[in-house]
Amino acid sequence: MAVVISGTGLFTPSEKISNDELVTCFNRYVDKFNGENEQAINQGEVAALSHSSSAFIEKASGIKSRYVMSKTDILNVDIMKPTFVERPNEALSLQAEIGVAAAKQAMAAANKTVDDIDLIIVACAYTQRSYPAMAIEIQQALGCGGWGFDMLVACSAATFGIINAANAIRSGSAKTVLVINPEILSPQINYHDRDSHFIFGDVATALIIEDEATATGEHVFKIIAEQPITKFSNNIRSNIGYMNQCSPETANDIDKYFIQQGRKVFKEVLPMVSNLIASQMNKVNLLPADIKRLYLHQANINMNNFIGKKVLGRDPIAGEAPIILDEYANTSSAGCIIALHKHHDGLNSGDKAVLCSFGAGYSACCLILEYV
Repeated sequence: MAVVISGTGLFTPSEKISNDELVTCFNRYVDKFNGENEQAINQGEVAALSHSSSAFIEKASGIKSRYVMSKTDILNVDIMKPTFVERPNEALSLQAEIGVAAAKQAMAAANKTVDDIDLIIVACAYTQRSYPAMAIEIQQALGCGGWGFDMLVACSAATFGIINAANAIRSGSAKTVLVINPEILSPQINYHDRDSHFIFGDVATALIIEDEATATGEHVFKIIAEQPITKFSNNIRSNIGYMNQCSPETANDIDKYFIQQGRKVFKEVLPMVSNLIASQMNKVNLLPADIKRLYLHQANINMNNFIGKKVLGRDPIAGEAPIILDEYANTSSAGCIIALHKHHDGLNSGDKAVLCSFGAGYSACCLILEYV
């Protein structure tokens, strides 16, 4: 049985923050902090904060802007975080809402109705609650039968979700699977941190996974090789969780936000991912010249450039390794799916592509795809 990705969907929030907007707010905060702590700074008791710049952000990451679900208070120097009105339990949750929007696009692209879907997997970095599962809420909102569950694998959640979907189809426990990646990441950001306040954006993506025999979508990718890997590391971490309230003295420490040791991540993740891609290419006897697209995790342009050159043996030319993080920033598991969704034109039947994620955990996953 050949399993395929037969449709993709993308929900993009209506609000967008440029680097200039973010830096203006951050620098106002720096001036406020340094002014309020001037005496302690002069006495060497507190370290002064430094301004940021759009040029610094773009050079460090390749990011120029990001979409968010709630912009106003992120840019309020006295708040500097997104704020949301909590919805009653009877209302559709915010994360389910954006997941439904992406799911409907994917279903339309794959020519599927709610009656075709018998498994929903919500795969993302964070869910806004532990239970009921977001997947089951989306199942009800769409009117699908079958079953659903949530899974969290940080930036590799989407690709791990695809593999779980493919295995469910191969086992016979599902026929058509909807994998949804609703990534509301702005709440995890420490907007007071110069090195990370610019990294993430909000978005939702979705994919239809099914047997090739039933696929009728316009753009269909057959999965011809797949492999996830994990290796424990503290170099990317977020300690937010339901147990924080049990340790009130540390409940608001900065490690409850996204934190990373960037240099160590680069050094350790890049060879792991490059070797993983090479191993999957070898599995199906592909040479670098056979790869027409590299759909890579969209965290940092320097990482993607390194991996692209390592895999292809040269610098990727325009369009070979699509970059969307300049507009969307890091959207965790959704990034490589956005690249797939927006940059599949120009492929011919039989062309091969790499879909690869990597991130916290460490986790990584590589799928080799063939355009049908």
